[in-house]
Amino acid sequence: MPVYIAMLRGINVGGHKKVPMKQLQQSVETLGFEQVKTYIQSGNLIFKTKGSSSDICRKIERMILDDFGFEVPVVCRTPAEMLATIKNNPFSMEKGFDLAKLFVAFLSGSPEAVALKKLDPLVTKLDRYHCCGKEVYLYCPSGASETKLTNNAIEKALLLRATSRNWNTVNKLYELSCEYQ
Repeated sequence: MPVYIAMLRGINVGGHKKVPMKQLQQSVETLGFEQVKTYIQSGNLIFKTKGSSSDICRKIERMILDDFGFEVPVVCRTPAEMLATIKNNPFSMEKGFDLAKLFVAFLSGSPEAVALKKLDPLVTKLDRYHCCGKEVYLYCPSGASETKLTNNAIEKALLLRATSRNWNTVNKLYELSCEYQ
């Protein structure tokens, strides 16, 4: 059975949209997903199930609305897609690059080139971004709290759902998904 990584956007941040991980795990198991694991409180799931990524996202979103009473966008990736995200890091070969300042915005689809241009005005003199497929790599030397390249801004510009993870979390989610192989 295929393995998936689901990333929920905006739960357990600043006391809003509180979702206990144990309860989330149990709710996802009621969907028939197997070997469900959570990773940190920000809404990361690894599990086995059959179906397409888009169907899986819709099922989880519907379940969260039913069980917790609010809407939460969900983006799914396979372990192979997560590995490609890691390998395709456009900043990895740069000298002096601080991986602690790297984030990846996972998108619900591939953006159109014209839409990507709408991100340019949001880039400060220090921030940088690079889009590769369904991921936007964000280098934010001043930190995530100081960038204008937020999930909301990315979604508005690209007309796609987005949820971001720091580089350590991206690698850890891939590592955890490999335990299913």
